[in-house]
Amino acid sequence: MRRENQNIVLHAIHKRVTHLTNYSFALCTISLSAVREAKNDILYCPERDRMQRTSRLKRELQMLSTEPPPGITCWQTEEQMDELRAQIVGGDGTPFEGGLFSLEIKVPERYPFEPPKMRFLTPIYHPNIDNAGRICHDALKLPPKGAWRPSLNISTVLTSIQLLMANPNPDDPLMADISAEFKYSKPVYLEKAKRWTEMHAVQNNKGGVETVDSVESRVQVDSVEAPVQPLARKREAQNVCQDKAEGEREPRSKRSCL
Repeated sequence: MRRENQNIVLHAIHKRVTHLTNYSFALCTISLSAVREAKNDILYCPERDRMQRTSRLKRELQMLSTEPPPGITCWQTEEQMDELRAQIVGGDGTPFEGGLFSLEIKVPERYPFEPPKMRFLTPIYHPNIDNAGRICHDALKLPPKGAWRPSLNISTVLTSIQLLMANPNPDDPLMADISAEFKYSKPVYLEKAKRWTEMHAVQNNKGGVETVDSVESRVQVDSVEAPVQPLARKREAQNVCQDKAEGEREPRSKRSCL
């Protein structure tokens, strides 16, 4: 009789513990779901992201106005608050010396959790910058392939691009042929980069710097009189004298920045 009573008590205890365990598990599941939903609300809140971006941009533009990096200016366009323009002065002792290079900056909605999108408007002869002005730089890409993090800002990225202009990275190019030139025929690269700077980035008496878009427009106008190569092959056309001396070459190879 006593053994039966013990079994009944043990069974009741086991049932109670099982019930409590299931109840606790259900509570934990509900709590985890609530945490996930709250996290998603925090991560994906367009209104909050816009407000944060606006506040951040205001501080950054003020800093760029009062304490600009040497040789760099940046300002907001009148059309849209998420579009900026910047200018970088070519560094002394580089083939870009004396040039003024304009850049377009587009700030994504989730900035600073996503990097700004930047491209050169002024044509530039560089292994890490293609004919459309796109830039191959780690600071413009998210991890794991890139190095962007919210603690960076537009000023630091522009400074990094200024350093990239002076110190190209031939091992991760956008223009493979220019990269080969930089690695194996550096005097040729320096001469061509200097010539491009003089043609496109040096302000003339009329006051104005040629941009990628203006080059494309000029090519389209000139094509009425004579066939002209597309902008993507314009480097060959402008270096034709050099190419004659070097002999016929294969079309310029290009690879995506990884």
